[in-house]
Amino acid sequence: MKPAPHLETRNMKVVYLHGFASSPQSSKARFFAERFEVMGVPFIAPELDQGNFEALTISGQLDVVAKTVRDERVIMMGSSLGGYLAALFAARCVEQVSKLVLLAPAFQFPTRWRARYSAEQLERWKEQGTIPFFHYGYKEERGLGYQIVEDAAQYEDEPAFPQPALVLHGRRDEVVPVTVSEAFAEGHPNVTLKVLESGHELTDVLEQMWRETAAFLEFQSL
Repeated sequence: MKPAPHLETRNMKVVYLHGFASSPQSSKARFFAERFEVMGVPFIAPELDQGNFEALTISGQLDVVAKTVRDERVIMMGSSLGGYLAALFAARCVEQVSKLVLLAPAFQFPTRWRARYSAEQLERWKEQGTIPFFHYGYKEERGLGYQIVEDAAQYEDEPAFPQPALVLHGRRDEVVPVTVSEAFAEGHPNVTLKVLESGHELTDVLEQMWRETAAFLEFQSL
């Protein structure tokens, strides 16, 4: 007896947003793509940098999301920075997003991103134009332009979306501390937080995340 989506989600597309310096071929994206395929649920994971990591911005990624969603009503999933983007999009396009599943979402990204660097480092980055980051999709270092810092400043730290959301976060996360999601969930009654015994990548709890996701989306057995 195979599980089937709840009636509300049976024909609803899942849009998965990968994390910073990652790709639609990440292990989590491929895992969820396979699980949703078994369920017969359409799944798409756009390439958020569109092959131009150097020019990456929050605004540019949101444009990619909008073009992916089009005029459909969808379920949004996002990992790390992708989780923050999913929240931003859901807050701005309420009628197009039914539910959200966020994996270690990078809430407070604009503030926390800038806080990673001293004033001198930011000024040097601005003068140089780019600094290198390891890109997990390309498996090599790629330069990223300073425009991501300036562009991110216009966005809120904690998008106030009204839709039901499931947040899955690792207790041992050293990239986005679990306290970030705990504080967010405490202030947003539409958010259910599940803390898992894992780190930021969450790749060692994939099956557990699938069970939590399937329950949240009310997948049923035929």
